[in-house]
Order: sequence, then structure tokens, then C-alpha cells
Amino acid sequence: MNTQQLSLIKATVHILKEHGITLTKHFYHRMFTHNPELKNQFNMGNQASGKQQTALATAVLAYAEHIENPGVLIGALKSIGQKHVSLNITADQYAIVGGHLIASIKEVLEDGATDELLEAWTIAYNQLAQIMINLEAGMYKENREKKGGWNGWRTFVISRIVEESAEIKSFYLTPKDQQPIATYHPGQYLTVKTYVDSLGYEQPRQYSLSSAFNENFYRITVKKENPTDLPAGIVSSNLHNQKEGNEIEVSAPAGLFHIGDRPNQPLVLISGGVGITPMMSMLETQADKNNKIVWLHSCRNENVQAFKNEIEYYNTNFDNITTYTFFNEIERETEFKRNGFLDLKTLKEEIVLPEAQYYICGPTSFIEVQFETLKNLGVAKEAIFYEEFGPQSLNLN
Repeated sequence: MNTQQLSLIKATVHILKEHGITLTKHFYHRMFTHNPELKNQFNMGNQASGKQQTALATAVLAYAEHIENPGVLIGALKSIGQKHVSLNITADQYAIVGGHLIASIKEVLEDGATDELLEAWTIAYNQLAQIMINLEAGMYKENREKKGGWNGWRTFVISRIVEESAEIKSFYLTPKDQQPIATYHPGQYLTVKTYVDSLGYEQPRQYSLSSAFNENFYRITVKKENPTDLPAGIVSSNLHNQKEGNEIEVSAPAGLFHIGDRPNQPLVLISGGVGITPMMSMLETQADKNNKIVWLHSCRNENVQAFKNEIEYYNTNFDNITTYTFFNEIERETEFKRNGFLDLKTLKEEIVLPEAQYYICGPTSFIEVQFETLKNLGVAKEAIFYEEFGPQSLNLN
């Protein structure tokens, strides 16, 4: 891009701040009207709630603000790339998206969309698209070449269903082809795809892997959401209606929220509600490593608490693990089961540890509160990692 084009992109920052969501709403409506087949790859629940439009507006704004050095966004781009690979997005689809984005800029800005501005945004988009295509090509290659790995969708059988609480079930998935499955880092997710009769198209959803790696199966744990406002909640309800022996399409494990190959530092695992799922994978994987683990979980009551027996087992049988669960309502408190909202300040001596890594997962507001509290307790933000279910709207680090 030349200097004039860079200036034109920067000049649209104030417009994006004020009208970015208007633009992205128009973009998605336009794209799904002209290319309805893409509804099979997008989470239409996030479309209905507006979360996806907001996330895209935030991303476009960030790109415009850093157009002179998009490399500073590489962490966010890698996370988006992981999601794209889990959905099997192709390079050709970037051209479709780009065409609708530029057309939307022209249609929304009207007279303000000069030929020079549209040319600048076309070049900017193509630059970003090529960055993403290259990133994702490497991810596809890694998935394809690792033992048990694959690209695209692979058929799995629901071999076992376990009711974890009044609203949460675990699904054990075994490969129909009986071939090896890929390993994963604790904290990563699977994408599953199912056809939804009431919508008339397929819907993908990401669910955290909720156990340590087992070469025979994957386990995901799903909360049944209320499907009254379709299509939000439709896939989780569909899953809860599945039977053992049914088949489902699955893409390879993905995601950047994980403990990876880190040394055995102390871990502080903080979750709210169904945010417990990636933490279970981390806990099961690390339990016998002898590094100190503090488990903090918050939920409404014991009736909806998942993995209650497992958590009690780890708390009782592993000297390196301490667990605390906070309930909005509970009949009887104990040292490790407490009434009230999770308050990290009350556990400062337990959780502020040298070289500890902190992982947070739960609703957006829950993540924000815990993140800010940890910082106020003196924890460096570089030691705090979080996973926000759905489109990413937080930029706390």
C-alpha cells in the first residue's frame, strides 16, 4: 500500500468506531442473501444475537488502526485462524467475503465511498486475507501430518453419554473409521457439525475437550441452552437429544487457550458455569505432575454443578490440588464449598504464587471481573489467559 492509501484507511477509523456495527450487519445480510450456502459454516445463533457482527466490527477497526503494522495483531489473527481451520474455511471463500465487504462499504458509506477509498480497502483486505490464508495453510498442514490428524470433517460415533448435572451432558466420541485420533493440548476444543431440520442447513459449534487425552475417544461436555430464540441454543438441544450409537461430524482439535508444553508451574484454574469444561482437561492432564494447582469454580447451585464427584476426588486424593467451589445458593457450607459469588481477594494467599499461570473461562462479565481482580492482586497480565465462548469481544491483554 502506498502512503495515500494508508492515510485513507486511517481516515476511516472514526467512521468504524461510530458505524462499524451498521457496516457489519449490512455485510452479513448481503453475504447470506447472495451466498446462502455459507450459513452452513457460520454460527447463526451468534448472527441472531449480534455477537458476530460486533466481533467483526471490532476486528475491522483494530485492523484499520494498525494498518501500518498489522503484525501487532498476530495473536488475534492466529486465534481467528484456528477457528477458521476448525470450520474448514477455504482460500476461495476469502474472495467471496472480500467482495461482499467492499460492496458493503460502498453501499453503507454511499457518496463517502470514493473510488480511491474502495481501492485502498480492497488492497488492505487482500493483504489481510493473504496473511490469514498463509497462517491457516500452516495449521491445515500440521493437522494433516500429525499422527491421527486430519483435515475436513470426520465421522465419529457417540459411544457414551453421561449426565453430569441437570443441564450438562458429556459425549464420548469415537472415530467411525477406527483409526487413530489426534492428540491435543488441554484446553483446546472440537468443532462438531449437525444438520438442523428446523433451520434447513448445517450448524457447526465449538465445544471444549473436557478430559485428558485418551487415544480411544474425545470427550466434550455440553450445557443445554434454551432454544426459544432460534437459532441460539438449537445445536446444544440437538446434542442433548442424541442417542448412543448416533453419528456426528467432527473437525480436528483446535484453539490457542491451552497449557501446551509449559513447564510445571503452579496453575490457578478459574471457571464459571460451563466454563468448567476446558479446566477439567487441564486438571486431569496435570494432576499427577506434582505442580501446585488451585481450582476455583462458580455456579448457581449443586444441582447444575458438573463433575462434582471428580472435583471432590482430586481435592481429597492429591496433595498438590486444592479446590474451591462457590455457589449462589447452597444448603451447607464446608471449607471447600462456599456460599456466595467467587471472590478471589478472599483467597489471595492461596492463589498469588510465584511463576503461576492463571486460566479463566466463563461468561464475558465473569472473565472481566476475575481478570481485573487478579491484576489488582499484583498478578502480571502476561500470566493470565482466558477463553471467551463464542466470538471474541474481549481484549484484556
